[in-house]
Amino acid sequence: MILADDSTLLREGLVRLLAEEGHEVVAAVGDATALLAEVERHPDVDAVVVDVRMPPTHTDEGLRAALRIRAQHTGIGVLVLSQYVEKRYATELLTGAGEGIGYLLKDRVVEVDEFLDALERVAANRTAFDPEVVRQLLVRSTHTDPLGKLTPRERDVLDAMAQGHANTAIAERLHVSRSAVEKHINAIFDKLELPGSSGYSRRVLAVLRYLGS
Repeated sequence: MILADDSTLLREGLVRLLAEEGHEVVAAVGDATALLAEVERHPDVDAVVVDVRMPPTHTDEGLRAALRIRAQHTGIGVLVLSQYVEKRYATELLTGAGEGIGYLLKDRVVEVDEFLDALERVAANRTAFDPEVVRQLLVRSTHTDPLGKLTPRERDVLDAMAQGHANTAIAERLHVSRSAVEKHINAIFDKLELPGSSGYSRRVLAVLRYLGS
């Protein structure tokens, strides 16, 4: 695993946390250039954790590095950390990288179980989006939202899908059976008119349709 954050305090804290949880951190750096160099040096790592804003401009260097890593090293999951909900960056990550990507608010790091769960999901080539990020991304006007025909429960299921949860986890979160979740997901696919064999994951397409509506 590789860490990239210009805050020495956070970086060293994450190194200690991950080491205590049994994860090997092969490098911890403070800028995107060093991150990309370490990825080339350690192409077999399962995941990287990167801040959105890093030197020299503190704008989107981390985001650009994340997208580049996913494009060039599809086996490496990328978990992006951000101080605030930045809708453009979060949407660009999901639409540009698909699976194997995560976006968490830095405040979520102190909730160790959630942070580790998100990291494990991106390392397994799944998605992991902060619930607050998803909530803000999914705020849409019902007059223009093509997903307005979804029921409240179907929206709850799609919200959980956008966060990267698998069917079993969604069932546990919503206190319903797995078969009920599967029925809701199939209904979502039908209402969004997503083909069964498009070459892409229908789960990803459903979330992209939701975020792009």
